[in-house]
Amino acid sequence: MRLSGKVAVVTGGAQGMGRAIALRFAQEGASVLIADLGLEAAQQTASEIAASGGRAVGMVADVRDQEQVRAMIDAAVAQYGGLDILVNNAGVGRILPFLETTEKDWDFMFDVNCKGLLWCSQAAARVMIEQGRGGKIINLASQAGRRGEALALAYCASKACVISVTQSTALALAPHKINVNALAPGIVDTPFWIEVDKQFAKLLDLPVGEPKRRFTAEIPLGRIEQPEDVAGVAAFLASSDADYITQQCYNVDGGNWPS
Repeated sequence: MRLSGKVAVVTGGAQGMGRAIALRFAQEGASVLIADLGLEAAQQTASEIAASGGRAVGMVADVRDQEQVRAMIDAAVAQYGGLDILVNNAGVGRILPFLETTEKDWDFMFDVNCKGLLWCSQAAARVMIEQGRGGKIINLASQAGRRGEALALAYCASKACVISVTQSTALALAPHKINVNALAPGIVDTPFWIEVDKQFAKLLDLPVGEPKRRFTAEIPLGRIEQPEDVAGVAAFLASSDADYITQQCYNVDGGNWPS
């Protein structure tokens, strides 16, 4: 078990990719704090881990709120005695035409995807620096952060910001032996993509499910991505196998985007 004895915090960990990452980390031996807006769902994921012999706790945390973020990190330290890994998975997205994108839409996506990531990274890094044993921070970007999309300007921009923040944070924390990397998933079979499909279907005047089917058909590996595909790479980046890797963003998208 590559993460035996490690303590991890996973934001947005109650469903989708966050849930898969939390489950995989626990399988690898980590104690996991699962933070989400929904307490019941976070506790359910923690209960699944406990039922399999792992250690996990669920709690509510809105990553936009610095006080809640500090409480989240403090809770992990109080519960498990330290912090080794942070996964900034919490994220939101809206599919919107360029001319219809409002300040409210822009702020919503940047507040969660970028500002929330910064607050969580700062809070975690302060603990990791004080501990003096290094650590791992893993940010969830997206293939949308690699390119522009006519119907997803704000979302694409926010995920490009995640990649840029990853690079700057990695350089800032390298002297403390804290590795910072990102993952850029593609079309993942999660509740998030069910909602994205509905939004695309409405804007493109297509049946619900058709946008997702068309996007999936373009994936070179021939299938839609599963949350577990992301979790496997996250586990690698969280482990000692990735001690000499920092400032990188790994595409995990079935070959859907080349760079």
